[in-house]
This record gives sequence, C-alpha cells and structure tokens, in this order.
Amino acid sequence: MPPRYRRVAVIGAGPSGLASVHALASEKIFDTIRVFERRDQVGGLWHYDPKPDTFPTTTGVPPDQTHKPPVPTSDLPAFAPSSPPDLRARSALYYDLDSNVGAESMAFTHTPFPVVNSPVSIERFGHNNPSRPYGVINNWIEDLFRPYLSLVTLRTTVEKVEKRGNEWVLTLRRSGQLYRGKPHDYWWTEVFDAVVVASGHYHVPFVPDIQNLIQVSSQLPGQFEHSKSYRKAAKYADKRVLIVGGNVSASDFIQDLHSIVAGKLEVAVRNKNPVLESVYNLPNVCLHTTVKAVERAENNKINVIFSDDSRVDGIDYVLFATGYRLQYPFLHPNPTTPENRVAGFYQHVFHIDDPSLTLVGQVKAGLSFRVYEYQAVAVARYYAGRNGIPLPSPDDQRAWETDRVAKLGPSNAFHAIGPDFEPYFNWLVDFAGRPALGTDGYALPRWDDKWATQGLAILGLKDKYWKRLIAQDQVIKAKL
Repeated sequence: MPPRYRRVAVIGAGPSGLASVHALASEKIFDTIRVFERRDQVGGLWHYDPKPDTFPTTTGVPPDQTHKPPVPTSDLPAFAPSSPPDLRARSALYYDLDSNVGAESMAFTHTPFPVVNSPVSIERFGHNNPSRPYGVINNWIEDLFRPYLSLVTLRTTVEKVEKRGNEWVLTLRRSGQLYRGKPHDYWWTEVFDAVVVASGHYHVPFVPDIQNLIQVSSQLPGQFEHSKSYRKAAKYADKRVLIVGGNVSASDFIQDLHSIVAGKLEVAVRNKNPVLESVYNLPNVCLHTTVKAVERAENNKINVIFSDDSRVDGIDYVLFATGYRLQYPFLHPNPTTPENRVAGFYQHVFHIDDPSLTLVGQVKAGLSFRVYEYQAVAVARYYAGRNGIPLPSPDDQRAWETDRVAKLGPSNAFHAIGPDFEPYFNWLVDFAGRPALGTDGYALPRWDDKWATQGLAILGLKDKYWKRLIAQDQVIKAKL
C-alpha cells in the first residue's frame, strides 16, 4: 500500500528535527526525505554560541521577518548578494547550562543519555544527579543524526512554505555559496507532498512593552539583555543587576547572581512560579512588582520605575527572562496569533485544514525531548498511511481547539502538556499504532507515571539546594 505522501520535507535539525527524520526513515516507505537547517551543523539550540544575539529593537509581537527572493519565484534558481547574518539562529545556551528535565525521561525511549554530570551540578545536587551538561546532549544529538546526514542540507534557510495545488513549494536560501569568487546567497525552490515543521520556538525573544525601553536600550547598548543573550555569570560580578521574570530561566539567573552582584539582586516578578518559591528567598534578593518604565541616568546607569511607583536607581544591567515569541514567518499564512499561540493544529501537531502540514516540538511542559519522539512517530505513521486510529473530523478537531482555548486561555499556555501527560502521550501512542512489518519502527511505550517524577526531579533538587543556601545564611546571620 503506498504512503499518503511520498515526498516529505523537515524544517530544522535540532532535537525535534532529529525525532522527525528518525521516525520517517524508520518507515522505509517514502521516496524523498529532506531536512533543511539554516545553521552549519545539526543540533539546533544545543550548540553554544559565544557571541549572543543583540537586544530586540521592538517590544511585543515582532514584524514578519521573511526574506524576499531577489527575483520572482518563477525565475528561481538565482544568486543574490549575501544577506546579513540571521541573529535569530544563535542559540540561547549559556556557558554552564545543565538540563532542567531529568535525563531518564528527557531522552528518546530508544536511546538514553550518557551518564555524565557537570562539576557545577555535582557540587549543587550531588553525584549521579539527573541533569546533563549541554555538551553531552549536543553530542547525543549529533551521534543520533549520523545515519541521516545524507538527508540534511545545512546553511539553508526555509524562507517560504506555501501550498500550490496538491504540492508544498519551499523557497530556500543557502548562504555562503561561492559565485564568481565571492560568497552569495543561492535561492531555489523544491516541491514536496508533506512538510514537518520542527524548527523550535526559542529563537525570537519576547520583551514586554515598557515605557522608554527601546529608546534607552538603544542609547545603552549591551546593558539591556534577554535571557537568550546570557552567557557567563562573571560579567555581572560587582554590578548592579535587575532580573525581570519569574520562571525557570529567571530562577537560574537568580541562583547564579544573588551572591556576586553589587548591592541587592533586584528581581521584578509578575507571577511567581510556586515550584520555584525558594529561589525568591535566597540571600540578597529583593523582589519588586513589574517594571513600568526605565530612564537613562548619569554615568550610563539605568533607573527603573515599577508599577507600584517605587524605583531603583543606578542599575548596570537589566536582564529579561520573559520568554519567547512563537514565530513561523515562513508559513503562509502564518499561524501564530497576537496572544502568542499557534492556531489551527490539532493536538499541537496536525494542521486541521490540511494534515500534510504538521508541527513537531510545538509544546511546552511536555518532557522534551520524549514528547517530540511521540509526535514524530505519530506523524510518520500517518504520512505512511499506517496510523492506528483516524484523525477526527475537521469539525471535531476545531472543537478540541476551542475547548482548549476556553480552558487554558489564548496564550502559549494553550500548548502546555503537563500536568495532563498521560492522556496526551497515550493519544499519540494509539494514533501511531503498531509498527509495520519490514520497517525499523517500534512500539511506543504507554505513559508511565514515573516519567513525570523523573522529569521534575531536578526542580526538587534545586529547591533543596536553595533551601540549604537560605539555612546557611541564617546561621551566619545568627552568629553576627
């Protein structure tokens, strides 16, 4: 029996792209599988970029950033002068990052992570803890990609994805192509029957709309940063610092900086994550309400006014740990909403009007990377025509989306899987069905409650570490 779709494109060669190409290749039925990656290596955001992004020049929803072909699409292929570097492609990794999801449930079910801990994690959480250094994870991704590198085209940006008739037309741009002795961009198109978008969602920083922010940040370059640009704690030693944000990234920065900054470590929080409560009580941390405005002060310092009209003057660095915008500017039409949700995809995967377009990895709180594996297998079996249960009718899929928006709201919280892991993972298991004979497919294990415990174990260890620091500080103060 032939597959539903013979030619499949995968956009992105990070962990969700790896899950996708592994699942598609395992079906042994597709005529064409092509993976397009804008960087010069596989691994996605798990590569460390010493030089980070610059601070955004706009707040809120960024404008469409799709590049335009140098000539009409009908005249491609063509060469064009090199485009500026795509700063969005730089990763958000910082120098001593360890995973926040426990290794046993983060890895794909078919290949565990090596048992390696960083010195920092051992000092904080003990030997044989469930975190993994980013370098170990990156090497794991590269090793698993090795059988599929012949399918991967690097340094190639997918600029546009649009449906024409029964085919998907991808407009592609390869940077650094030598032409007449000089580097150029090479533009061309390719056609496919189906597309898997696995490009991730940690590229476009979200910065809240704060009075004077863009003006002052342009006057003081490098002193306003998004968490995507955070690299090493040493930069902030003996400096006055404000952290804006109240979730996991902010907690990491509070953990790293509270004891090394000058004066108090100022923290502006809209909503506290209750799981991270202890980090706000670390020594030398001063909490504030949200930021209302910023001012440029003398000696290139920053004055900050909060929503309760209190203020802190003389700040050296403002670090925004405020998350990311969901952006798919190459998809036409673009499915992202002003509220920061991706609309029109059933179970966060299948486009309701045309399931030949799918997303892998567009979830949060889902036990990355394991949830990518399950999504990818479900997509591959559907594309191969071997899925275990059919997709519901489009009307039923839209009802699912409507109900979920009513329950979770229109923001990116819509894409949160936890704490309802079991129904989501098991739906993917049932939808994917059993592997076909003669393939390299495998049966996806059904949800196991221990995976959630394993996945969240690092947050528990962090809480114990923070409480230990708080207790030590109290002992010191009692002796003074």
